[in-house]
Amino acid sequence: MSFVFEVVGKNGKKVHLSNERLKHILKHPFMNDPLENIKETIKHPLTIRYYEHDESVRHFYREFNNMPSSERYLLVSVKYLNGDGYIITSFFTNKITGLKWEVK
Repeated sequence: MSFVFEVVGKNGKKVHLSNERLKHILKHPFMNDPLENIKETIKHPLTIRYYEHDESVRHFYREFNNMPSSERYLLVSVKYLNGDGYIITSFFTNKITGLKWEVK
């Protein structure tokens, strides 16, 4: 399977974006040219969060001050299987949610 890109995230794990997921992401507002922003969010997030009901998914957040306050944070959701991750979705939001993930 070919990927749009693959990067190593701040948590040291590989993360890739598929063409199918990119098509989904491009449907969200303000996501018309998202690749570099998504890569930077995975590599240099403001914070990484998760929810207790599914600890295999991590939410990477990065702040973009040039965006309206209602769309200030880029969220990149990554699902991890067998050690590597794939991007589920990405979009701008106005809040950071979930429990703070700590390196174990």
